[in-house]
Amino acid sequence: MFVQHTDDGFVSPVEGIEMKTLVYGEKSLLSRFHLKKGSKLPAHSHPHEQTGFMVAGKMTLYIDQEGFLVEPGDSWSIPGNVEHRAEVMEDSVAIEVFSPVREDYLP
Repeated sequence: MFVQHTDDGFVSPVEGIEMKTLVYGEKSLLSRFHLKKGSKLPAHSHPHEQTGFMVAGKMTLYIDQEGFLVEPGDSWSIPGNVEHRAEVMEDSVAIEVFSPVREDYLP
């Protein structure tokens, strides 16, 4: 699958957070997230492994109750079924991969 960049197609699963699935295959899915300063991603878990990279901005990411200050260039991997949440300190952009494919994120 190949997809050219466009600025449209974002959805907002939580107030202050927009996401867009960029591309997906049989076993993984790549998403881009725009996170607005002051927004909070509530605690949740899912069966998918989630691996991410901070492109721009700053947030605190909590993985299984442990907090991490995330800045540009930082990355993370959250095992499936582990609770996590985030508090966004600056307007941010993150790229994340989910495996297996998150059916609820398919366009």
